Amino acid sequence: MTQNRLFPYIALAIGVSALSLSAMFVRWAEAPGPVTGFYRLLISTILLTPLFLRQQKQLAPIERKYLLFPIIGGIFTACDFALWNSSLKYTTAANATLLGNTAPLWVALIALFIFREKLRGVFWFGLIIALTGAALVMGSDFLHHPTLGLGDLMASAAAVFYASYQLTTQRGRKYIDPFRYIWLVGVSATIGMFFINLVMGNSFTGYPTQTWIIFFVSAIVSQMIGYLAITYALGHLPASIVSPTLIGQPILTTLLAIPMLGEIPNAAQWIGGAIALAGIYIVNQSHLQTQEKIPNA
Repeated sequence: MTQNRLFPYIALAIGVSALSLSAMFVRWAEAPGPVTGFYRLLISTILLTPLFLRQQKQLAPIERKYLLFPIIGGIFTACDFALWNSSLKYTTAANATLLGNTAPLWVALIALFIFREKLRGVFWFGLIIALTGAALVMGSDFLHHPTLGLGDLMASAAAVFYASYQLTTQRGRKYIDPFRYIWLVGVSATIGMFFINLVMGNSFTGYPTQTWIIFFVSAIVSQMIGYLAITYALGHLPASIVSPTLIGQPILTTLLAIPMLGEIPNAAQWIGGAIALAGIYIVNQSHLQTQEKIPNA
C-alpha cells in the first residue's frame, strides 16, 4: 500500500528529470533546434500510435467538433518547440529553461484578460517578483551580449505559446481522454513543425548517426517518459503538489548544465533565477487557489 502511494511521487520525479534533459538533447544534436523538435514529436507519436489505436477500439469515438482543441493545442506546441529549441542556440540552457517555464504567469494573465477570472492580490505580488527575477536574468545577457538577449526573448515567447497550449488543453480535456488527446496533439504539432522547418529552409536529412540517436533518445526520454510520467502523476496527485514541483525543472537543468554543457551561471543569473522561481511559485499557488473556488473549473 505504501509503495502504491509512492508511485505518483516517483513518476513526478522521473517526469521532471526527463524534461530537465530536453535542453541537453537540443544542444548535443548537430541540427537546427526546430528539426530536433520535429523528430522528437514525430518519433514519439509514431511509437504511441499502437496504444492510441487500442484506446480507439476500447473507448467511445471522439466527436468531430472537439478535435479542434488538440489541433489548436498542437499548433501552439509547434510554435513553442520551434521558439524554445531555437533559443538554445543563442542563450544558456538554464536561461532557456527558466524563461520557458514562466508559462504559469501567462496562463494567469490570459485567464484574467480573456476569461475574466478574478485574481487575488497575492497573485500580483508574485507576478512582480517573477518579472523582476526574469528581468535580472535577461538584463544580464543584454548587457554582456545582445545575441544572448535575443535567445532569452525567444524562450519567453515560447512560454506564451506553452501557456496557450495549457489553456486550450484545460478545455479540450473535458471532452477527450488524456492519452488520445496527447496523441492528437502530437500529430498536429508534428505537422506544424514540418511546415515551420520548410519555411525556415531546414533540412530533414543529412545528419550524422550521433544526431539521429539523440533524436530518438529525446523522443523517448523527454516526450514519452517525461510527459506520460507527469500525466500519470497528475492523475494521482493534486495540482497543488505537481505544479510547484514542475518549477524545479529549471533548477535541475541549471545544475545538469554545469557538468554536461560547461555552463556556469553568473551571480546575477543565480539571483535572478531564484527570485523568478519564487515569484512563479507564488503565482502558481495563487492561481490554483482561485481555481479551487470556481465551481467545475
